Amino acid sequence: MTESTAPGLFITLEGGDGSGKSTQAELLGEWLQAQGRTVVRTREPGGTEVGVAIREIVLHHRGEVTPRAEALLYAADRAQHIGTLVRPALARGEIVIQDRYLDSSVAYQGAGRVLGGTEVRDLSLWAVEGLLPHLTLLLDLDETAARGRLDAANKRFDRLEAEKSEFHARVRAAFLDLAAAEPDRFLVLDASLPVDELATFIRTRVAALL
Repeated sequence: MTESTAPGLFITLEGGDGSGKSTQAELLGEWLQAQGRTVVRTREPGGTEVGVAIREIVLHHRGEVTPRAEALLYAADRAQHIGTLVRPALARGEIVIQDRYLDSSVAYQGAGRVLGGTEVRDLSLWAVEGLLPHLTLLLDLDETAARGRLDAANKRFDRLEAEKSEFHARVRAAFLDLAAAEPDRFLVLDASLPVDELATFIRTRVAALL
């Protein structure tokens, strides 16, 4: 599978919960808009009306959701999201900044749920007809430090955030393995650095793609 060949720019942010993805997505979007770029900020799951319903199931459903059902629900959300929102934006030449994409499924369901990264990746690639980002920003943070950030924010944990530290350690390792396998697509960032310093690193890399 190859990267997107659409005229727009597709940027995803990945990393464990509490790594600061949303903050960096917001800062990057503001910086690009200040340059006159048209930016679409979105997320998975939940970037579409259908996705909002799926997000409620996979993250907040109180009953059991089996690991395979979870993986399939994420893939369904992704198919709808890419088909109805992301691809049209890229075709218009816009810049899509997205919080989580298929790498999260490989890390959380493939490694965290121990379903197998290859199978989960293949499922997602089928769902999105092979679309890969031009750039993936991986905000890497020790899982203990990440949990500390969530605790400090008094955040109510969703189904994945509530998993044990061993789960989140597998997720982090999987993200780093993905980045090592595709160094041209990934920019790995130390998420413990100051917010402004991280934003500068990100802008430098994105500027090279514009």
